[in-house]
Amino acid sequence: MADVHGLSQTTVCNVLKRVTIAIARLRPHYIAFPNNVELDSVKARFLNIAGFPNCVGAIDCSHNRIIGHGDNGQRFINRKGWSSINVQAVSDTNHTFVNIVAHWHGSVHDSRIFNNSLLKQKFGDIDRLLIGGSGYPCLPYLMTLLLNPRDDADNRYNRALCSTRNLVECMFGIWKRRFPCLTYTLRFKDIRASLAVIVAAAVLHNIAVAEREPNFNDDLDDPQPPLRINGVQNGRGNAVGRAMIQQYFS
Repeated sequence: MADVHGLSQTTVCNVLKRVTIAIARLRPHYIAFPNNVELDSVKARFLNIAGFPNCVGAIDCSHNRIIGHGDNGQRFINRKGWSSINVQAVSDTNHTFVNIVAHWHGSVHDSRIFNNSLLKQKFGDIDRLLIGGSGYPCLPYLMTLLLNPRDDADNRYNRALCSTRNLVECMFGIWKRRFPCLTYTLRFKDIRASLAVIVAAAVLHNIAVAEREPNFNDDLDDPQPPLRINGVQNGRGNAVGRAMIQQYFS
């Protein structure tokens, strides 16, 4: 960019930083959880996907690759052996962000991010649920897959949850194809710049979805992942999960 426009690299970097921060600050306007008035319609849209009741969001984490950061770099190295920011997000049925947490090191587990998030503090009402993957505990307001399904009702529950949770995985895929820097490596020496880019990209993604901009490389959309049972949390571990299976999937 500096060469094309006859500017110094420092000038371009400063402009990029200022614009990125300005976009990231728009997060409250474009990334927001549905309010109480919207909840019933949100639940209905999730129910129409695979019959999973009372769901208002699908939650998951995704690693965004960054460059190493010297002596403090070890804490950024994730379980796959490369440096990253572990980003937690909640998707709605339109593959848009309704919540994002983008400041944890790659070595931090998904469940720790959730346990320390403002999102968890807001979920005390069992009339609205999140659905998550194996990285999350099964809670009265957070449903996960059954570890050992015992009957047809358990299997129906697992299939409905897996199909619905696929929304957040697809959202991450679309987001990263729209902004390839998230798939490759954010090369900022200042970690705060990387965090700002991640949030700004989420804001721009939501704007693109709202404006019905085409997704990049739609032909590369990942197929729905197979139903994985081994090694995940047991959804029967709480009364809400048991009651849900009995009422909706038996």
